[in-house]
Amino acid sequence: MTCLILIGMMGAGKTTVGRELAKRRRMRFADCDHEIVARTGVTIPTIFEIEGEDGFRRREAQALDELTLESDLVLATGGGVVLDAGNRALLSQRGIVIYLNVPPQILWERTRHDRNRPLLRVENPRQRIEELHRVRDPLYREVADLVVDGGRGNPGAMVRQIEKALATLDKTSCEH
Repeated sequence: MTCLILIGMMGAGKTTVGRELAKRRRMRFADCDHEIVARTGVTIPTIFEIEGEDGFRRREAQALDELTLESDLVLATGGGVVLDAGNRALLSQRGIVIYLNVPPQILWERTRHDRNRPLLRVENPRQRIEELHRVRDPLYREVADLVVDGGRGNPGAMVRQIEKALATLDKTSCEH
C-alpha cells in the first residue's frame, strides 16, 4: 500500500477526514503540523513569531520529506505545503494526493474563531482566506490525483467519497 496524502486549505478537514480514512483502511495517520509541533515543542504560531513563515516552511518541507517515505500512511499536510515547488514534486512522487476542495465561505465559517492560525491574524481574515484559496487552488489541482469536493457534508461522507475514488483509481491503474 502507498502513502495517501491529503492537501487543501486550512479548515478543509484534512485532519478529521485523514484520521477516519486511516482508521477505515487500517493505516497509520500523521498530521504534518502536529509532527512539527511535537518535534519543536512549541506551537505553530510561536514558530511563525520566532522564525517567520520561511522558518516554518523549512520545517514543513523537512517533515514532509521524512513522512512521505512511509507506506501505509495517511498524511494530512498543512494548507501552504504546495507553495514550494520541491514539496509539490515530493507530493507527486511519493503518494496518492487527495485535494479536499472546500469553498472559501465554508472555510471562513470553520476557521473564524480559531486563534491558532497565524495567516488569519489580519484585519480581514475572510478576505485573506479568499486570497489564499485563489493562489493555492491551482497548485493543489496541479499535484492532486483526486479532487474531492467537500463542504456541508460530514467527514464520513468525504471519506466514503475518497474510498470510492480510490477504488476507481486502483482499477484504472490495473488496466494499464
